[in-house]
Amino acid sequence: MSMTFKQPKKTCDDPNCPFHGTLAVRGRVLEGVVHTAKMDKTVIVDREFMQFSSKFVRYERRHGHVPSHNPPCIDVKEGDRVKIAECRPLSKTVSFVVVEKVGEER
Repeated sequence: MSMTFKQPKKTCDDPNCPFHGTLAVRGRVLEGVVHTAKMDKTVIVDREFMQFSSKFVRYERRHGHVPSHNPPCIDVKEGDRVKIAECRPLSKTVSFVVVEKVGEER
């Protein structure tokens, strides 16, 4: 792995794990809050950002949903603040993987 993230304490046998599998991580690293964790090994991460509006000459707050792979060794729940990193496409919508749990939101 080229980028440096904290190693998880648990181990797993998931081939799509950046720490214990063969998944390469490259590109963007984003931070957000886990919105939904109901799928198998997949979570939806909410990301808030500021977008400049030239008409009103001010910033507006927007958000986006990023589907991400959740390796069993990290295993985040709803409400956790996480770091996600870009990887190769794992499915039709998933191109990010959870690499670190930063803290708990709620």
